[in-house]
Amino acid sequence: MTTTTPGVSGTSQETEPAQTEQATPAPEPTAPPSDASGLTHRLATLDRLVELGDGRVDQALMDDAAELLGRAGQRLRLSGDHTIVALAGGTGSGKSSLFNAVCGLELSPTGLRRPMTSSAHACVWGLDGAGPLLDWLEIDKRHRYARASALDQKTGGDGGSLEGLILLDLPDHDSIRSEQVAEVDKYVGVADLLIWVLDPQKYADFAVHRRYLEPLAGHDGVSLIVLNQVDRLAPEEIDECVKDLRRLLEAEGLRAPRILTTSAKSGAGIDDFREVIADTVAARRARTQRLVADLDRLIQRFEGAFGDIEPPTTVDAKRTAGLVEALVDAAGIPAVAEAMESAYGLRALDYVGWPLTRLAARLRSDPLRRMRLGELRDELRSAFTAPVNAQQAHIDNALQDVAEDVVRDLPPSWRKSVREAGRSNAEALPEALGTSLRDVVPAFNQVPAWWWAVRIWQYLLLVVAAVSLVWLGAIGAFAGLKLAHAPTRLLGEAGVAPYVALVFACVLGLGALTALAARNMISLTAVKHSERMEQQMREGVTTAARELVIEPIEQELAVYARFRDEAGHAIRDVAP
Repeated sequence: MTTTTPGVSGTSQETEPAQTEQATPAPEPTAPPSDASGLTHRLATLDRLVELGDGRVDQALMDDAAELLGRAGQRLRLSGDHTIVALAGGTGSGKSSLFNAVCGLELSPTGLRRPMTSSAHACVWGLDGAGPLLDWLEIDKRHRYARASALDQKTGGDGGSLEGLILLDLPDHDSIRSEQVAEVDKYVGVADLLIWVLDPQKYADFAVHRRYLEPLAGHDGVSLIVLNQVDRLAPEEIDECVKDLRRLLEAEGLRAPRILTTSAKSGAGIDDFREVIADTVAARRARTQRLVADLDRLIQRFEGAFGDIEPPTTVDAKRTAGLVEALVDAAGIPAVAEAMESAYGLRALDYVGWPLTRLAARLRSDPLRRMRLGELRDELRSAFTAPVNAQQAHIDNALQDVAEDVVRDLPPSWRKSVREAGRSNAEALPEALGTSLRDVVPAFNQVPAWWWAVRIWQYLLLVVAAVSLVWLGAIGAFAGLKLAHAPTRLLGEAGVAPYVALVFACVLGLGALTALAARNMISLTAVKHSERMEQQMREGVTTAARELVIEPIEQELAVYARFRDEAGHAIRDVAP
């Protein structure tokens, strides 16, 4: 003997609560149907598409895909032995009457006032494993009913068993209360089998067709249209209504809509209606079919998210070289190299120039020299301690040019993502260019060994010249002016003076010739050093360009290639 549902009046003794105060033990995992593995594979593909397309593809599509993945994961984890069948319709369509007719009891209130069904009601055939599913559906415990007697396992007559059925009576979709409309939308999205109950007067209502029936395109196998209250029509009028309704549904994308005619008042068509439900429950496939239909419809929206043309996977050498040249110009590397060449030459003269010539030059005021010399290493390194003074406009143009060449054949959303990838490190690029230049500078402060050799040689010559000059002075004092007795003949004889003067002149000439030869050598080495330093700076810029611009673009292209491949496979898997 069964019990009545607490808090619900007008129920018979054949009903019992679907949820008691005692906790219902969690059901054992249900074996998936034969096609569930294919669904699982397709859901995994969709998950990868969401991961790859997030932030790149239309956000509304990504949100809908994430919602479907979440819903599918929850539904597949819950009982597969139960089929959720939802009865939806407008006020006065008779869906609650059909609900009661299938249940065999007056469980849901009926009437014409709006709204009649204020909350979803559920009747369950077979309680094992239904508790978590009802909790997921968020059915109020006051509106849960169970058919538990042995006679309730059959539809009656020769009909099939309803064991495993969760039948929902939804609120009116045209309710004036927004929370009830939202509740309808929620259950319409999760029901395994969706039954729309229409009446002869409002079966062509624009609101229900546009909001609910048009989105059923592709859901023929998991949707049923019931034209109720046909007792109000003559037989020929029923045929006309069915033909017109079928025409509307086919125009809205339902290729083979299933339409039944019923009358809860007279009982016409009720047995056929219950038999359709029983067949669906017995097949245990509605859960998977609904998810497959939802997945097919969603996947078709990915067709515009990728292009037909095979995308590039790398930025070719020509585009990379163009970017590097643009960044080299933006950083002013040729001008820096020229300035370094000039400064190198001036610094070299401090080592290899004839000291007498340098002394004479320093006695003259030379602002340019004072400005360009000094401690070269400190000056140049301090110039690059902050980000290089590259013109941001030139950098922006360079980044835009390299991206535009690559994204020409990509869909609009992926063009944007590739451009953004190319510009993702735009703020760090000036600092990276400055580092590329700064790291090269210390090499210019190095002093070649031959500079020191020439400098020592020049000072030796200068010492010899000084000794010769003192010698000549001593000869003049001892031999010419007879100021004292010469300690040696080399200082006391005037005939030695021409030889000493010749030595002095030769030393000065040799020093000048050495300075001239060193100057010519410096001119050659300054150019080589400048070219080598410019090449090193270019290599640094190339590294920065590849790490900060080229690699992000190529990574984004790789993501697009994977997305395109995954989406193509997913679309080919859509049921024809």
